[in-house]
Amino acid sequence: MVKGIKKYITIKYTLFVCCYIFWVASAVLIAVGIYAKVSKEKDVVDTLMTDPALLLIVIGSLMFMITFFGCFGALRNGTCLLKTFSGILVVILLLQITAAVLGFLFTDKVLERTEKLMRNAIVSYREDLDLENVIDFVQKKFQCCGVHTYEDWSDNVYFQCSAENPSLEACGVPFSCCLRLHNETVFNTMCGYEVQSMEPSSAGRSVYTNGCLDKVVWWGKQNLFLVGGITVALLCLELCMITLASCQVSRIKTVQQRTKQDGGKHPSLTRERLDSNVWYPASWDFNKE
Repeated sequence: MVKGIKKYITIKYTLFVCCYIFWVASAVLIAVGIYAKVSKEKDVVDTLMTDPALLLIVIGSLMFMITFFGCFGALRNGTCLLKTFSGILVVILLLQITAAVLGFLFTDKVLERTEKLMRNAIVSYREDLDLENVIDFVQKKFQCCGVHTYEDWSDNVYFQCSAENPSLEACGVPFSCCLRLHNETVFNTMCGYEVQSMEPSSAGRSVYTNGCLDKVVWWGKQNLFLVGGITVALLCLELCMITLASCQVSRIKTVQQRTKQDGGKHPSLTRERLDSNVWYPASWDFNKE
């Protein structure tokens, strides 16, 4: 019986600690998202797919709600909370597997959708500081410019290459597209000035001319094992928490049924009367005779 109690306590607090870590992480995501949202200027873009701050708030809120069920369900032996927690995780797990299968079967559709999102991001560049920083990070990280070519920046109203465009950045590209010199001490933020009006061979001397979509796809293929390993690790973690929650619910129900059979009273916990296959909730007083 003592061994059974120790196993129960191990399951209980392992689930609690895992959920608590993600609960705190979700609260941090919400705080960062709210801070970024409040710090922005008014009347900026606020769509979910093009606003990183709003995306952080939504993801953080969902994580906070789900891990709340698991955290307090495990701590308070709440079967309703634990069932809700495991049920939501099962749905998320199935959605992830479905998305992976569909993404593999319809690769062209996924790339088409990704291209559309990237083009929308280019159009909204200058309208949202967070989105602007994300785009600049991607272009510097992958050493690319635009979606398929640097000329894609003509879709943005500030960089549009036309005679009617009064912007000083007309026919240019953002500074994150510019090539970096090894011995460069002062970076020229105007290095992309009017490069869209140049030939690709000439523009390639000052900016990256390859698009980011191909570079990101190439990086994914080169790091397939890393991406796959992270995905499998997340799926295994979800399966582990589902299993722990299900085990705790099962043992709590076993105790409840055994107590009802005993006339609704707390059974005597002397070692002679204890069934070694029964696990009791850790909140019960095991020292009470």
